[in-house]
Amino acid sequence: MDVMSFLESIFRWFHVVAGILWIGLLYFLNFVNAGFEGTLDAESKRKVVPELRPRVLFWFRMGAAVTWILGALLLLMVFYHGRVALLDPVGGSFGLGGLLMFGVVIASPFIYDALVKTAMKELRTAFVAGLVLAIGLAFVFELVGFGPRGVMIHLGSTFGTIMAFNVWFRIWPAQQKIITAIKNGEAPDAALVGLAGLRSRHNTYLSVPLVFFMLDQHNLGWATHPIAYGLVVLVGWGVVYHLYDRAAQVKGF
Repeated sequence: MDVMSFLESIFRWFHVVAGILWIGLLYFLNFVNAGFEGTLDAESKRKVVPELRPRVLFWFRMGAAVTWILGALLLLMVFYHGRVALLDPVGGSFGLGGLLMFGVVIASPFIYDALVKTAMKELRTAFVAGLVLAIGLAFVFELVGFGPRGVMIHLGSTFGTIMAFNVWFRIWPAQQKIITAIKNGEAPDAALVGLAGLRSRHNTYLSVPLVFFMLDQHNLGWATHPIAYGLVVLVGWGVVYHLYDRAAQVKGF
C-alpha cells in the first residue's frame, strides 16, 4: 500500500469534513444568528447568548483548527513534497523564491492584521485593497514558477490562514468577553463587538473565493491567470454581499 496516498486521502477527507463544519457555522452566525439575536430583549439575550454562543463557537474553533492543520499538511505533502505547485513538476525545483511563498502564506494573517488596523479599517477600503492584493499575490506566485494549481492553492491557503487566525486570535478572545458581559447583565464593550463582527464579516467574504480555489485547482479550466483569479474574488465577494442583503430580509413568524 502506498502510505503517502493513503494519508493524503484520509487528510483530504477530514479536511473537507472539518471545513464543512467551520464554514457552515460561519454562515449560521452571520446569516441566521445575527438576525435572530437582534430580535431578543436584554433579558432574553442574557439567557440565550451564554448558552448558545459558547456551544457554536466551540465547534467553530475546532473546525477551523482541524481544517487549517490538515490543509497545511496537504500543502506540504502534495504541493511541496510532490512538487505539484510548480509549473514544471518533473524538471522544476523549488528555489528560494518558491520557498519564500510558503512563508508568505504563514505570515499573511500578520500582514493582514496590520493593514486592517491601519489602511484598511473600513470594509469598502478593505474590499478594494484586498482585491488588488489578491491579484498582485497571484502574479508573484506565477513569477516564482508556480503553475495554475500552485497559484490557486496558495491563494486559497492564504485566505484560509487569515480566516483561522481571525477565529482563534480575534473573534474568540473578543467573544469570550462579550458573552461574559451579557451573562452578567452588562453592556459588552462596543469596540470588542465591532472587532468580532468585522473579522467574522471578513471571514465570510474570504470563504467563497477560498472554496473556488480549493476545488477548481483540480479542474484547471478557464481560471488560469491572475486577472481571472481576481474575477473569482470579485464575484465571490459579490455573492456574499447579496447573501448579507438577503439575510437581513428574512424574518421569523
